[in-house]
Amino acid sequence: MSALEIEQMTTSEKLQTMESLWESLSKDNQFNAPDWHDDILKKRAKRITSNEAKYLTLADLKKKLAS
Repeated sequence: MSALEIEQMTTSEKLQTMESLWESLSKDNQFNAPDWHDDILKKRAKRITSNEAKYLTLADLKKKLAS
C-alpha cells in the first residue's frame, strides 16, 4: 500500500487499517513491548491505588492541550 493510497482513504478506513495492524502485531509472539512500558504502567497503577492519580474530563484535556 502506497502513501498515496493511504491519503485517499477515509478516516474510518485508516482507523480500521490501524486496528487490523495492531491486532496482527499483538498476536505475534516476537513482538514485545519495551521494558519501560511495564515500568510506566506499574507507576500509574501505584498512583491509582494510592489515590494520587488525577483524572481529566475530555473537555478539560482539550482545554489543556489548546493552551
